[in-house]
Amino acid sequence: MDKNGHADVTEVPYRSTVGAPPGVEVLDFADLTARARAHGVDPYSPVRVAFHELITVRTGTLRCSLDFTDHELTEGDWLWARPGQIHQFRSDLASAGGTVVLFQPGFLDTATADVARVDQYFPYRPLTPSGAAGDALRNTLDLLDSEYHGLGGLPLDAHVEVLRHLLAALVLHLSHQQACAGGDPDAGTGSEAFRRFQQAVDRGYARSHRVDDYARDLGYSVRTLTRATRDAAGCGAKRFIDNRVLLEARRLLVHTDLSAGVIAERIGFPEATVFTKFFRKLAGETPTAFRDASRAHARGRQPRSTGGR
Repeated sequence: MDKNGHADVTEVPYRSTVGAPPGVEVLDFADLTARARAHGVDPYSPVRVAFHELITVRTGTLRCSLDFTDHELTEGDWLWARPGQIHQFRSDLASAGGTVVLFQPGFLDTATADVARVDQYFPYRPLTPSGAAGDALRNTLDLLDSEYHGLGGLPLDAHVEVLRHLLAALVLHLSHQQACAGGDPDAGTGSEAFRRFQQAVDRGYARSHRVDDYARDLGYSVRTLTRATRDAAGCGAKRFIDNRVLLEARRLLVHTDLSAGVIAERIGFPEATVFTKFFRKLAGETPTAFRDASRAHARGRQPRSTGGR
């Protein structure tokens, strides 16, 4: 928390723990606290990580936020935080039991990443798989955890490959549950056009807010991108771009002291007044009002912990 009452975002690259297999780690909440402390990271500060975090709770309750949405995870819940999102634990990690799986982008093979839609749009909300689906996730996680913590007599390269395959099974089950969360087994799968569009927007939202530019660069018509985006994300292509710009604006407003003019420049607006008009239209309030309300909310929800991460 800085002198102005907001928590600075810590950019966290993936750094393997000494002795851990490269690219993936399986930790309980106590291990996560120790890992963070070893890397000089406060476990309760907001972080923007460069890797995936699969969080599941086995006992107790864990409060956290993901890109400005608060979540309360209880027994059986899963939350998937993806690279670039801002994530924060808001309750004491010692008050709940669970597992966090960290893995680098690129650790899974391309075919698995594509089928599991590792980099695709999903509504980022907790999942509570039940019945056979919940059993499959728990059993796969148990196998992954057991393999991670014991070499089992395998050479390191074979050990890493077993971990890769078990993680692949876990994310395939989890992504299927995400896609089915709304009751439609095909929901959120997206098309090649949408996948390419989403990746292009993530790279270029600060350069262009125009669907025409992305359509031209990707070789699709505006109509194709709009239809593909509506099918996958539930909104048109223009709104998808605007939502991505709005998300980055919110991140910068909450977790930096940058002026509206500087933020406007960073996310592709010619001046602060244009940015303010855009923000008010989509968010229903001014950037200043959003910043003030978010910081007041954060001040009232800092966790009381027994130790650092």
